[in-house]
Amino acid sequence: MTEKRRQQLKDFFNLYAERFNSALRGEGADIEGTAAAFADCLIAASPQGVNCGSDNEDFRKAMSQGYAFYRIIGVTAMDILSAESTLLDDLHEMTRILWRFRYTRKDLAEGSVDFENIYFTQSKNNETKIFAYITGDEQAALREKGLI
Repeated sequence: MTEKRRQQLKDFFNLYAERFNSALRGEGADIEGTAAAFADCLIAASPQGVNCGSDNEDFRKAMSQGYAFYRIIGVTAMDILSAESTLLDDLHEMTRILWRFRYTRKDLAEGSVDFENIYFTQSKNNETKIFAYITGDEQAALREKGLI
């Protein structure tokens, strides 16, 4: 992978994380900016199954509800601990991101949860878009920490 392309992916995911953190801090969610990080058609896989979605108004509403959910349960930040990108071909990449979300529970106990997501992106015309991602069992991790 060229250094320029590697830097482009790093910048892309850092901006994605910053938008998420801005929403968690209550500074306003950049729903349009975050939605622009995704392709018009999207595949999401998790232990709950595989879902197909579209970058539409329902997607934006779900994103807004997701940010609100994380704030309600006490998530205060989403940090990228590491990101490893693999070039698949001239247009596509796979990036494994190790995330840490920090939280403060209602009983004021603080902690964090580390988890990995795998993102598939397409980069063309100087623009990167997520077209698929794979997540672990986030709900189980939230229950284990007493957040839900």
